Amino acid sequence: MKTHSHFFRVLIGLLIGIWMLPAATMAQDTSDNMKIVREKLLADRKLFVADNMELTEAEGKAFWPVYDEYVQDLQKLGAKGAYLIDDFARHYQDMTDAKAKDLLNQLMAYEAEYLGLRQDYLPKFRAAIPEKKVTRYYQVENKIRAIVNYELAGRIPLMK
Repeated sequence: MKTHSHFFRVLIGLLIGIWMLPAATMAQDTSDNMKIVREKLLADRKLFVADNMELTEAEGKAFWPVYDEYVQDLQKLGAKGAYLIDDFARHYQDMTDAKAKDLLNQLMAYEAEYLGLRQDYLPKFRAAIPEKKVTRYYQVENKIRAIVNYELAGRIPLMK
């Protein structure tokens, strides 16, 4: 994978910024500024993926429509993740066992849904590009998610 540390830091910063916004705020905010930030995030993410995929023109024509559909579904799922973070933040100081159990159950369901989404798209990506490039794409996605999770782990305190 090519090293583009500045670009990657900007991309991750944008991802973290979007993830850290409360889901309710994301749903209600229709301001031009928020739209611009979202569009920039998606464009930067796509550029990062493109820069690391090394697709031929023919592969790109097959890959990008599947990618765009996947990212739309990923955004919907990301809103659930943002809601979980927001819910944790709202209850962090007065967390009960019942609320902790509820949050953990929601987190497990979210993780299962994320894995299910990746599995659902695997045949679509396999139909679009060669297997080695599908694997490479999933590696790129794993790297993005690992860094986002690392950043979130540093920002979200442990349960009291």
